[in-house]
Amino acid sequence: MNHMKQLEELIAASVSPYHCILAAAGQLTASGFKELPLAESWELKQGGSYYINAFDSTLIAFTVGSELGDTPCLKLAASHTDWPCLKVKPSPEVTSLEYGKLNVEVYGGPLLGTWFDRPLSMAGKVSVTGDTLMKPRTIFVDFSRPVLTIPNLAIHMNRNANEGVALNAQVDMLPLIARITDELNKDSFFIDALAKEAGVKKEDILDYEICIYNYESGTTLGLQNEFYSAPRLDNITSVCACLSGILADTNKGGIHAIALYDNEEIGSHTKQGAASALTEHILEKIYASLGYTRTDFLNALLSGFLLSMDVAHAIHPNHAEKCDIKNQIMMGDGVAIKLASSQAYATDASSTGVIEGICRASDIPYKKFSNRSDVKGGSTLGSISSALLTIRTVDVGVPMLAMHSARELMGVKDQEALVRLAEAFFHA
Repeated sequence: MNHMKQLEELIAASVSPYHCILAAAGQLTASGFKELPLAESWELKQGGSYYINAFDSTLIAFTVGSELGDTPCLKLAASHTDWPCLKVKPSPEVTSLEYGKLNVEVYGGPLLGTWFDRPLSMAGKVSVTGDTLMKPRTIFVDFSRPVLTIPNLAIHMNRNANEGVALNAQVDMLPLIARITDELNKDSFFIDALAKEAGVKKEDILDYEICIYNYESGTTLGLQNEFYSAPRLDNITSVCACLSGILADTNKGGIHAIALYDNEEIGSHTKQGAASALTEHILEKIYASLGYTRTDFLNALLSGFLLSMDVAHAIHPNHAEKCDIKNQIMMGDGVAIKLASSQAYATDASSTGVIEGICRASDIPYKKFSNRSDVKGGSTLGSISSALLTIRTVDVGVPMLAMHSARELMGVKDQEALVRLAEAFFHA
């Protein structure tokens, strides 16, 4: 199985969190998973495979064991569908001389300078008038071609550019989209283009959520093609591994699930984020639909296990001093098991021992990773989910460079290791 080919295809499809969920749902449906409505009663069967699309940008898929006992064990793998980017504001049309620009805002914590001078496109969802006021119609759009760029200021006009320049999100990051001509309305050129792309009248558009994304494709590089450079590696690598794990599952005695969350990059505190009650509600519905009591469900949670999957920091070839003096990982070393006594990464020895044991038993390459003691580092959804669900949790991911850049870098072999871990986790 070509794991990099699968990753490449999913990255290309995941031009917004909504499109990531559409691609994931397509894979699940093609493999026999049945979609369940979020807010209706379910009839579940032992041996069945199901998924729920929650609010368009989060998905939970699960398999029901074919031989369930008194309290089916719970295994959950999780990742996130969003990535740092720019998002289009309401009434975004801005003109400067005869240039048309878009008013945008920063989503998450991107390396802003990496977004300059690249071919950019737009994708997301549009809410339009529907049959009832409480249920507008949703249309997913992808311009599927380069339509934007953020041009750098030439060094001749900014002689200090190579000494580091502070970027102002409101001034420097507005992308160029058009030269205003008689064919374009300077006050509505964006909404006109969006309506055309969605196939609706602009008067019918109620609202939209549009991401700007790097249109460039991924590529292998290195003398031995050992590296892979692409947009959105954080965190489509983990989404891809979660999907591979649940699709390869041969579940007999438990409830095995994956959660693909939105909004991790802004803290997860949304209805579709890992910091909401969404997962607990869905898991409780699963157990209730199979005839189990709330006590059975709580027992499953308290004895269950969550494998939280998000990217890790590989040691930088030009800045090794930024990493811990001992607990480092290079691209190509395999899976990073992420540890932090601050609990920025979910950390306890017993849970870590479970994942380390699985890696050893399946000969999956791995290393333990910690940040420098004087560097805060990042965080992810593992600790958030562990606290809300009161479930044993370990954070893992592929090591990478240029995290939160418009284009990131990873080791080719590491994706295979992450996929193998996801599969081995569900089989253990």
